[in-house]
Amino acid sequence: MKKMSLVLAAVMASGLILSACGGSKSAEPTTGAETTTAANGETAAPAEGTTTGLDLAVQIGPDPETIDPALNSAVDGANMIVQAFETLLIVDQNNKIVPGQAESYDVSEDGLTYTFHLRDGLKWSDGTPLTAGDFVYSWKRIADPNTAAPYSVDMLGYVKGYKEASEGNLDALGVSAPDDKTFVIELAVPCVYFTKLVTHATMSPVQKATVEANGDQWTLKPETYVSNGPFKMTEWVPGSHIIFAKNENYWGADKVTVNTLKFVLMEDSNAAYSAYQTGEVALIKDVPTEEVPGLRGNEAFHVEPLMGTYYIDFQNQKEPFNNPDVRMALSLAIDRDYVANTVMQGTFSPATNFVGPGISDAKEGTFFEDVTKEINGGDYFDVENHDADVAKAKELLAKAGYPDGQGFPTIEYMINDAGYHKPVAEYLQSCWKETLGINMDIKVVEWSTFTPTRRAGDYQAARDGWVYDYDDPSNMLNLMMSTSGNNSAKYNNPEVDKLLNEANSTADLDEHYTKLHEAEKMILDDAAVAPVAYYNEFWLQNPKLKGTWHSPYGFWFFQYATME
Repeated sequence: MKKMSLVLAAVMASGLILSACGGSKSAEPTTGAETTTAANGETAAPAEGTTTGLDLAVQIGPDPETIDPALNSAVDGANMIVQAFETLLIVDQNNKIVPGQAESYDVSEDGLTYTFHLRDGLKWSDGTPLTAGDFVYSWKRIADPNTAAPYSVDMLGYVKGYKEASEGNLDALGVSAPDDKTFVIELAVPCVYFTKLVTHATMSPVQKATVEANGDQWTLKPETYVSNGPFKMTEWVPGSHIIFAKNENYWGADKVTVNTLKFVLMEDSNAAYSAYQTGEVALIKDVPTEEVPGLRGNEAFHVEPLMGTYYIDFQNQKEPFNNPDVRMALSLAIDRDYVANTVMQGTFSPATNFVGPGISDAKEGTFFEDVTKEINGGDYFDVENHDADVAKAKELLAKAGYPDGQGFPTIEYMINDAGYHKPVAEYLQSCWKETLGINMDIKVVEWSTFTPTRRAGDYQAARDGWVYDYDDPSNMLNLMMSTSGNNSAKYNNPEVDKLLNEANSTADLDEHYTKLHEAEKMILDDAAVAPVAYYNEFWLQNPKLKGTWHSPYGFWFFQYATME
C-alpha cells in the first residue's frame, strides 16, 4: 500500500486524475466568501464586522421529491442533502478534494483498493457513534435492487461484486470495515476518478437503525432524519418550509456560523422574488425570467457558470421517436443560438455538442469540448449556419415518411413550470410547426411528479438537463448507458454501452478520453437526445450575506455564512 495524505491527494486529483470540481480556471466559481479554507479543509474565522449565529432563510425550489441521499437525483434535493450529510471526502469552496468524514486514505499500487481512515469521535446528529460499518451498510443499501437508487451503477459500478450485489447478493459488494475507523473498498477495475465519486451526495452514510425502523418514511420527520453533516433537520412543513439547525455533534461544529437554515419551499418564481424583496429570504434561486434584463448590473444579481447541459429527451422506445431520423430532424430544426441568447436572455449558452465547456480532457489544461472540435473538424451543431441544419431536418423528416410533417402525429412535450422551461417549450411548439409542419402540445406537470414521470419513461418528449457531479465527461455520457437509472430517454445502443464500459474501466487516461469522444459522437449521430444549451446559474443574493459559496455543480453551501 502507498500512503497518501489528503493534501497530496488533492494535488494529484487536480493534475493526473483531474480535480474534483472543475479542475480549471474556467470552471472555478467566484465565491465572494469571507472565510478561507486551509489545506486540511478547516475554515478560518469570519471577517471582522460580521455577525455569526445567523438565522438564514433561502429559496432553492419547492418540496423536493426526496432528500434520501440514495434516492435523490435532483439538484434541489441535493442542495438540502449536502447541508445535512457529509461523505468520506468533500469538495471545498476552491473546488478541491479535502477531508470529510475521513481524515486520510491509502490506495494500493494497482489502484484497486482504497482504504479510508475515519476521524476520531464521529457521531450522528442524535449523538450516537458513527463507524465504518455505517458506510458498509449505506453503500450496500445503494447497491440493493430493493432501494432502486438511480445513481447505483454510476457510483458503485466499479466496486468489486457490484453486479452480484445489484441482483440481491449484498454480501458480494467489495466493501468492508476491519475496525470502527477503517473503511475498505475493493474495485473490480481501475477508475481514474474514483475519489470524485466518493464526494457525491449519494455516497453519504445513513443510520441503519433509523432507516430500517422507519422504511421509506425515515426522511420525512426531524426525529428520524438522522444525519452527520453541519446541519440537522428540526422542522418540515410540506409546501411551506424545511428548517435545519446547527448539528452540535458534527466534528466541525465549532466552525459553523449559522444557527438555523430555513429552506422556504416555493415553485413560483414571482412568489420567490416577492419573498426576496420583502426580506423574507436572503437568497433565491428562482428569479422571474422577465426580471432578468432589469437586474443585470445589480450587485445582488449573480450569474456563474455551471458544468451542465440543458437538453430534450425523446422517449426512444415510443413511436415516432424510435426512428433516429425523426429525432435528428427535430433536433436540427432548433435554433440553439436563438434559444440561448433570446428566449433564455443570454443566461445560457448555445450547445454545440453534448459535453460542454470547462470539462477536462486527458492532457492537463485541455478541455474535452476543444479536443472534440479538433477531432471532428468543428462543432456538431453549427449555430452560425442554422439554415443548413433546417434543410437537413426537412430531408430527414421526409426520409422518415413524413414530408412537411404530413401524417406526423401531434406530440406532447412535458415540462415543469420553472425558469425558462415554458418559454423554451413555446419556442419549440412554434419552431417545429413552422419548420417541419409538426404540431406539439405542452404538458405542464408539478415538480413533485415531473422527475419520477420522466424517469419512468411515461412521456413522449420532455425537457431535461444534467449538471455534472464530477469533472469527467463520463458523468454526462454515462446517462446514455442502457443500464443507467438516469437514462430517461430510454436510449439503448450496445455499441455505446461497450465504449463507455471500456472507457470507464481503463487505467490509461488517453484511452479513457479517446473512447469517450467516440461515444459522444455515436450518441449525437443517433440523436439520442437533443442538446439545446449550456447552463449558467443565476440567482439573487442579499449583498450583506457573506461566507456562502456556489459550486459549478449547482450547490450552495451555507454553513459558514455571516451577515454584515
